[in-house]
Amino acid sequence: MPIDRFVADFACIEAKLVIEVDGGQHNIDIDRDLARTAVIEIAGYLVMRFWNDEVLKDIDGVVERIMSTLAARTEAGN
Repeated sequence: MPIDRFVADFACIEAKLVIEVDGGQHNIDIDRDLARTAVIEIAGYLVMRFWNDEVLKDIDGVVERIMSTLAARTEAGN
C-alpha cells in the first residue's frame, strides 16, 4: 500500500497500522529504515516490524503481538 513515497508491506487503514516484514538487507541501511518509518508515522500510522524468520517460524507469536497492539490502541482510543 502506498504511503507518501513508500510502499508498506501490509497496512490496515482503519487501524492506522503498518506491518513491515524485514529481511537481512535491513541490517545494512538502518538510517533509511528509520527515515521510512518516520515518514509513515507522520502519516498517522503505527509501524510494527518483524523479521522474515520470525514470521516464518513463529507466525502465531507475530499475530499475537499484532492483536495485542490493536487491542491496546483500541482501549487507548487510537
